[in-house]
Amino acid sequence: MDYRVEWSPEATEDIESIAEYIARDSEFYARAIVSKILAVSRKIPEQALIGRIVPEIGDKNVRERFVYSYRLIYRIKGCTITILAVIHGKRLLEHMPSRFE
Repeated sequence: MDYRVEWSPEATEDIESIAEYIARDSEFYARAIVSKILAVSRKIPEQALIGRIVPEIGDKNVRERFVYSYRLIYRIKGCTITILAVIHGKRLLEHMPSRFE
């Protein structure tokens, strides 16, 4: 199946926040991490179901891939994959339930 990848506005903000935070210490690492996250997001359509089901949500259509210490969370709906969030692995999802409904 051919999937189209879309980014939610919140996930785009997540990427920007991650880049800003890391750039305080290193512009180089900020670019490298954001580049890796974007590269992984582009590969999701090739094997969308390879990501694990997000345990806190339990919906087979909401999955995640790990990129370094970040969780790239996405939803599969029809032919569209929507990137819902990019969060640090230590952050709790309970503080952002509306993103996953």
